[in-house]
Amino acid sequence: MNKQNTKKIKTEQNSEISSNKQLSGPSAIIIFAILLIVLTLLSFTLGRYPVPLKELLAILGNKIFNLFNGSEKFWTDQMEAAVWNVRLPRVILSILVGACLSAAGASYQGVFQNPMASPDVLGASAGAGFGAALAIFLDLKHVNITLSAFVMSLITVVLVFRISNYVKGGKVLGLVLAGIIVSSLFNAGTSFIKLVADPTNKLPQITYWLMGSLAGAKWSEIKFVIFPMLAGIIPLILLRWRLNVVTMGDEEARSMGVDAEKIRIATIISATLVTASAVSVSGVIGWIGLVIPHMMRRIVGNNYQWLMPVSMLGGSIFLLLVDNISRNVTTSGIPIGILTAFVGAPFFIFLITRRGERY
Repeated sequence: MNKQNTKKIKTEQNSEISSNKQLSGPSAIIIFAILLIVLTLLSFTLGRYPVPLKELLAILGNKIFNLFNGSEKFWTDQMEAAVWNVRLPRVILSILVGACLSAAGASYQGVFQNPMASPDVLGASAGAGFGAALAIFLDLKHVNITLSAFVMSLITVVLVFRISNYVKGGKVLGLVLAGIIVSSLFNAGTSFIKLVADPTNKLPQITYWLMGSLAGAKWSEIKFVIFPMLAGIIPLILLRWRLNVVTMGDEEARSMGVDAEKIRIATIISATLVTASAVSVSGVIGWIGLVIPHMMRRIVGNNYQWLMPVSMLGGSIFLLLVDNISRNVTTSGIPIGILTAFVGAPFFIFLITRRGERY
């Protein structure tokens, strides 16, 4: 393919991206960032133990910057404990997990050139579910449940990559097929553990974890997953420029001097790492990686320069909003996976049935 045709293809893609876009990328980032900040502050004030905004800001300022050292506190110890030990870890994990799942979903959809791709495509969620179920069955501590889920998730993805090398046909198809096979095996393993688990104690705990929840969020979990999350998110942000070229196909990417295969592998590894990290602390939360990138495409278009950061912000906002509903509607809290399914499934039906829309 000559340079003139390549330039024409690139121009047509950029034109298509611009025509689909309703908001400019910088404007969307600013708007969503402001929404996230407002929702984050609101999240601290919600709960069965109310914390007014003034006391909230004072508690955070005193903890982080030691602003009120030596001064008389105008908030209670219960407020401080609720904000610092309970709500702050949960809010931070909601933001991180939402951003990771949404970024992974946007990446998978671009790499596989398939709008139905999601973080579950390589079996990361199935592996994490099996690891957590096994740890709960063995009566391990909470931090070991997180570690087991993370390790088994990565093992699952490694198996998928190894099996895909022996699948005849395209590598993308091989990865998808291997993901389905390995996910089925680990789901069967999880079902067996649930079958033999103590029905009065361990079985309910396994079932609740698999439905997804951030109710037990702790600082130790944030310290455990923050570095793997950053190790996956940073490459995805840096590679977002090249993802636009990869989505055009291998021949076009090659003509522009981009090694599509290397970009694809690096993106899949990074997206899977953030998925494994997120699922290991939150349980299995579906639909975010599938629905949010579609929603963001309607706002900023298909250009990954803006789609990636806006999807991350959108995922954080969505999961934080859902988690607020989860912990405030009932005293026991509704598992997040149930709420995301209630919201995600109807919205996705709306997306794929709209006249004139193509995905």
